[in-house]
Amino acid sequence: MRLLLGTTKGLITYEKKGSEWKFDRIDFPGLPVSMIHYQTTTDTWWVALSIKHWGPKLFHSNPSGDSWLEKTAPKYPEVALLGDKPATLKLIWSAAHHPESQRMWLGTEPGGLFYSDDMGEQWHLSQSLWNHESRPDHWFGGGRNQAGIHSIKYHPKDPDTLYVSVSCAGVFKSSDHGQTWEGKNQGLKAEYLPNPSAPYGHDPHALEICEVAPQVIWQQNHCGVFLSTDSGDNWKDVTPADGYGKYGFPIVIDPMNPAAAWIIPAESDEQRIAKDQRLVVCKTTDFGATWDKQTRGLPQEHSFDLVFRHAFSKSANMLAFGTTTGNLYLSEDKGESWNTISSNLPPIHSVVLHKDA
Repeated sequence: MRLLLGTTKGLITYEKKGSEWKFDRIDFPGLPVSMIHYQTTTDTWWVALSIKHWGPKLFHSNPSGDSWLEKTAPKYPEVALLGDKPATLKLIWSAAHHPESQRMWLGTEPGGLFYSDDMGEQWHLSQSLWNHESRPDHWFGGGRNQAGIHSIKYHPKDPDTLYVSVSCAGVFKSSDHGQTWEGKNQGLKAEYLPNPSAPYGHDPHALEICEVAPQVIWQQNHCGVFLSTDSGDNWKDVTPADGYGKYGFPIVIDPMNPAAAWIIPAESDEQRIAKDQRLVVCKTTDFGATWDKQTRGLPQEHSFDLVFRHAFSKSANMLAFGTTTGNLYLSEDKGESWNTISSNLPPIHSVVLHKDA
C-alpha cells in the first residue's frame, strides 16, 4: 500500500511496511505538485507541476515506475479567447480516464478540458465545452483568477458518459464522450449570486460518483453538501443540520455503499480554517439524513488545518487526508480513529491512497 502526497515542495511517497507507514521517497523536490493521477489502463502515474517561473509542467512515469518522462503540456488554440485575449494555460488541476478507454482527460485553468488518445503526445481542447453558451456570462474565478475544472468523473459503467465540475460555473454532463455538454445544477444553491437558483454560476468544490450505483452523485459545494440520486438531474441539500459542511472542500464516498460519505468541514470562505478550530470528519451512512462526527485522534482545539478538495482519499477501510499546515492523518477503520503520520510536511494539496497490484 502506498500513500502519495502532492505538496508545495514535491511529490512525497509513503509506504506501509508491516503495521507502520514509512517515508519512501520524494520526487520533484522543491516544486509544487498540482495534480496526481493513476491511469489503470497503462499502469502509469501522471503528475502535473505548477511552477511560478516556468508555468505548468506535465510528467508520467516510465514503464518501470522509477523515473519520470516529461510530456508536452496542453496548449490552448489561438481561437480560444477570454474576452478579446487568447487563453493561456495557468494550471493543470485534474485528470481522468475510463477503464475501457485509452483516452485521458485533463481539467485546467482557465476552464479548458483537454483530451489525448495517444498518451499525451497530442492534446485537444473540448471545443464544445469551451464554447458552451453559459461561459461568457456565468463562468468566473472563485479562489483563482479564472474558472477551473477541478473534477472529472466518468460513469463507471459507461465510457461515453462523464461529468466535470467547474469553479465557478457548476456541474456539466456529457453522454457522448465529450462531444456535447449540458448543465446539471437543478437544486443547487449559490448564495453569493443575485439568483441563488440560477442554472449556472455554481461552485461545486468536489464531486464523486458511486461505483455500484452510478445514479448516486455526491458533492461538497461552496454552499453545503448536495446529493443527486438521478444522475445529476436534481440535487438535494443534505448539509449537516449543525452547519458542519456548510463550507468545505473535500468529499469521499464508499464505492460499494451509495448511502455513505465523508466530509471535512471548514469555517468559511473568508477564514478557511477548521470549523470551530476543531479538526472534524463527518460521516453519513443514510444519504445525509444524519451525520456523525469522527474526531478520535484529531486536534479538537486551536486547529487551523484546512483540507483541500483533492487532499482526502479512501481505499477499502482506509481514509487519509493532508492539510495546508503540513499534517497528515490516516484511519484504518473508516474514520473511527485517526493516527498522525507526520506533522512536518509542506502544505498538502492532494492525497492518493494506492493499493499496489
